Amino acid sequence: MEILVASFNNHKIDELRPLLPGHRLLSPAEAGVEPIQIDENGSDYFANALIKVRALYEKAGIPTLADDSGLSVLALDGAPGIHSSRYGSLDGSKKLGDRDRNELLLSVMKDIDERRCAFYCCLVFLYDDDRYVAVQETCPGILTRSPAGEGGFGYDPLVFLPQLGKTVAELSPDEKNEVSHRGRAGRAMALMLEALGKGR
Repeated sequence: MEILVASFNNHKIDELRPLLPGHRLLSPAEAGVEPIQIDENGSDYFANALIKVRALYEKAGIPTLADDSGLSVLALDGAPGIHSSRYGSLDGSKKLGDRDRNELLLSVMKDIDERRCAFYCCLVFLYDDDRYVAVQETCPGILTRSPAGEGGFGYDPLVFLPQLGKTVAELSPDEKNEVSHRGRAGRAMALMLEALGKGR
């Protein structure tokens, strides 16, 4: 099946492709969809994923998959959370890059000993107007005090996984897909797509 991914973040699309074998995942550009501004004003990951999937489905008219994800830090009452990609720029200032966002988060957490955190990923697959399936998964870890690793993107260098003894940015792509929030959600979504294919 051809599936439009409702994201203009190529890193996310690259991570999703191997998780959904047997399907051709298209970026908006590959589907002929011009970049659009989407007001992600939902109150949680699911609401934002649903906003994105509907916006792109309306443009392309083909089955569409949206991902809303972020990092929630326990000591910050779940922040940056659904604002992870806009952390530090919610006041309308220029959007920060990954490095600057990471530095900002570490500075906010500088004197805090409670470091538990978790990545969240909600995937919503819209396959016919208002018919959709959704899944949400997490990847719990410990916030580091300095970045480590060159892989991945976003907050990956800041999240240490005790069971593996590495940050997410120190994992190989295969290791990351095995344990990450997006990997877990993607495998669950693959099972749902298989079931939908048999039942449609």
